[in-house]
Amino acid sequence: MDQDSHCTGERELLEAVSRITTSSTASTSDEEENQPKAEISCQARKENPEKDVTQDSSATLSPNSLMTTKELQEYWRNEKRQCKQINLLFEIPSTRIVEHNLSKYVMYKIIILQTGSFDSNKSVIERRYSDFEKLHRNLLEEFSEEMEDVTFPKKTLTGNFTEEIINERKLAFKDYLRLLYSMKYIRRSKKFIDFLTRPELQEAYGCLRGGQYTKALEILLEVIGLQERLTRGNPVAIVPTLCAIVVCHKDLENPASAFEYGEKALSRLRVHNSHRYYIPLLDTMITLAYELGKDFLSLQEKLEEWKTKKDPIRVFTLKELAVREYVR
Repeated sequence: MDQDSHCTGERELLEAVSRITTSSTASTSDEEENQPKAEISCQARKENPEKDVTQDSSATLSPNSLMTTKELQEYWRNEKRQCKQINLLFEIPSTRIVEHNLSKYVMYKIIILQTGSFDSNKSVIERRYSDFEKLHRNLLEEFSEEMEDVTFPKKTLTGNFTEEIINERKLAFKDYLRLLYSMKYIRRSKKFIDFLTRPELQEAYGCLRGGQYTKALEILLEVIGLQERLTRGNPVAIVPTLCAIVVCHKDLENPASAFEYGEKALSRLRVHNSHRYYIPLLDTMITLAYELGKDFLSLQEKLEEWKTKKDPIRVFTLKELAVREYVR
């Protein structure tokens, strides 16, 4: 192929990519609040979570790019892999009645899975009526306008434990969660995410503080997948959980697994080196890298670079930070 043909092909590919990117941006900007829409998670969002995802995706590729045709093709393949449509489905397949001391209540089993593909990592949690009620009150305080037309199953004076009422509430709570998730500001809110993850995280950190690292790790590994799906636009949000997993693996003498999760946490702090977990995590990763025979000099350089820019302060260890999470 002569040089003119090569340049023409390269220009055509650039124009095609630009058209696709522009089209994608336009389609995602028309989101309607009352319809469940898929979240878009791109590498550009991970690099700079402060910017809007659609803005980042359209700005990532410049018309003045010096990429070759082959590099552009590989770039677009990577973009399509990185940008995934994410939507969560809520199911409540069963319930159980709990009698504890003088109280009696119904626990609703909630299954949360990703739609659009086979999801082998579904999340399973349990919540009672009072948990849903508390969530509703909290959301009304912060999102009064968005919640204006959201109905909530009312308590009844009698018959709360009949099969008919329980089945009605199962369907009502399923629709309730689906509707909340369909509203962008609510599904991204801390109150909604806490409802779905906080009880399990509190239990896990309680086990960690008590030295029950195996149990803590088991719970953390179950909840991390759900956290990732719920906070795709804010990857830094799961850093504490990733670091708690590092601590558990390290204390269970699994340095390779600890290093693996530490790398995941560091990647999310790449542009957030003032984060409270950054230096304790670097310290731990240097120790793990040395133990595993990996390159620790680059990590050491990052640590020294940070120290030259910051005044000497008291820095907690990674474990000290972890045990302070979710302390009531």
